[in-house]
Amino acid sequence: GDFENQQRASKRLAQVVPISIAIIFIILFVLFGNSRDAGLVLLNVPYAAVGGIDALLITGFNFSISAGIGFIALFGICIQNGVIVVSDIKQNLWNGLKLEDAIHQSVKVRVRSVLMTAMMATIGLMPAAVSTGIGSESQRPLAIVIIGGLVTATIFTLFIFPLMVEAVYRMVLFDKNGKLKQRKL
Repeated sequence: GDFENQQRASKRLAQVVPISIAIIFIILFVLFGNSRDAGLVLLNVPYAAVGGIDALLITGFNFSISAGIGFIALFGICIQNGVIVVSDIKQNLWNGLKLEDAIHQSVKVRVRSVLMTAMMATIGLMPAAVSTGIGSESQRPLAIVIIGGLVTATIFTLFIFPLMVEAVYRMVLFDKNGKLKQRKL
């Protein structure tokens, strides 16, 4: 009975995760008004997933429904961090900063908010990740996925993501002389 329930739940989760990501993309498209920025923010998802999967492998846990729910929560946190960084970069560009300066300033100013988001979730879930009592078999995978994913996602958001945003913006928004092609970001 338990195995059949696990199989049904896994099948349902395999349907829910792609639908969740599609809904998130639609919401991001509405927020930013273009698919470029929505796609850039969604780049956080694979890096977060890698950290979550690695954390499961390192700790020896198998993928479970609890871990799947952890991945969905992790994706939400990572997308929030991506939105914070992209929004600030766009605001700096709108205020007239050059692209490199806008990105540098955004990362410098937003490092605290990105780190605080990751640290609060990590510290808050640490007791669940190390617990061994009753019910820990369902809460540990969720906590481990989120903590592991936040490590890689935070590193990505602060160090690699700004470089990707710069490359895409430089290709799409700027001409050869470094001038904005269009005023609408």
